[in-house]
Amino acid sequence: MKIQLPYGSGSVSVDVPDRNFAGVLEPSELNAVGNVESAVRYALDHPIGSSGLAEIAHSGDCVAIIANDITRITPTRELLPPLLAHLNEIGIADSNMVIVFATGSHRGHTEAEQRELVGSDVFDRIQCIDHDPDRCRRVGVTSRGTPIEIFEPVLDANIVICTGSIEFHYYAGYTGGLKSLLPGVSSLASIRRNHALMASPDAVSGRVDSPVRQDIEEGTKGLSKFILNAVLNGKKEVVAVVSGDPIEAHRAGAVYADRMYRIQADPADIVITSPGGSPKDINLYQSQKSLENAKNIVKDGGTIILVAECPEGLGNSVYERWLDIPREELLPRMKDNFELGGHKAVLTSLLSERVDLYLVSVIPDDLAKKAYFTPVNDVGCALRAAISKHGEEWGADAVPQVLVIPHGGLTCPTGRC
Repeated sequence: MKIQLPYGSGSVSVDVPDRNFAGVLEPSELNAVGNVESAVRYALDHPIGSSGLAEIAHSGDCVAIIANDITRITPTRELLPPLLAHLNEIGIADSNMVIVFATGSHRGHTEAEQRELVGSDVFDRIQCIDHDPDRCRRVGVTSRGTPIEIFEPVLDANIVICTGSIEFHYYAGYTGGLKSLLPGVSSLASIRRNHALMASPDAVSGRVDSPVRQDIEEGTKGLSKFILNAVLNGKKEVVAVVSGDPIEAHRAGAVYADRMYRIQADPADIVITSPGGSPKDINLYQSQKSLENAKNIVKDGGTIILVAECPEGLGNSVYERWLDIPREELLPRMKDNFELGGHKAVLTSLLSERVDLYLVSVIPDDLAKKAYFTPVNDVGCALRAAISKHGEEWGADAVPQVLVIPHGGLTCPTGRC
């Protein structure tokens, strides 16, 4: 069975012996909605698990609208105009609204970037500000010990509306919902403590019971009563819009992501995965997401072959620095002093203790080895080595099963129920 795998701007092929071939896992994309504005208005008129904004917000209220920052693929420019019009219709003046960009631990925006995110018309009408992690106020502590410290302008608002998009997230389960508040508009102390929970084996794609998401929803419960979230397909087209209760509406939106990208399959001995080509495999920092998805469907003691060009190498200086830390010190270091970028080294280290990791890329061999991979020039060579290894361990008659995931950055495989 010859299978093509995206690799940079092109592709590579691999021949999987018929007796080993267990299948190819591909997403099932949904069609785009006919008109995004109409879809948003319909969602606002039909909130899920909640009263409508007309019952929640009242004339004179100050409304904070949380919007994703420039690092996220969210159709904010399309979500905001009908939302603002809806708020105007129920008596909320433009002067009583503020748009807060959820930068989390990321850098702030330039004015041009803010304008690009919301569109010139909205930018000229509504006050737009970046989250500032140094201007947060503590409102509580979760049962897992995460301090809940939220940006003051958000806490000072009468109504908080979280906008965003819902897709799989490799340790929070899904994006969207109350993730706009934590980490979106939280202090660095809150973000670090919450993110440290990603070391749990339950912190994986497609699980609403990920301890990271559960911590988010416990800590921010009641801070926002309403969300407006979109679901996008692989072409970045809006396929669904949901609004309403931050938990119930979020779960309803997650169903659309599941329909497209959650695929049930039997666990395999060997999983070959590609992030999906450029730009998803521009560096190992980005490509690692497909590794996290593949780990859901590989057997203990098995093999994952990551096929990712990575022309920019690791892609993150913090990631590279953490690879210098001895393996046994990584997890304690993350728990005590979480640093974004270092978590990639921790997660790959933990996975490499459970399965063998091969990397087909242009990354120098010494750097690939440092990142816990066995570097291989050709995917076919990696597959033959993995099959041979399993044959040696299990006997000459062993027939290790091979699954292929060509778009591993999107596809969330799970074991069959």
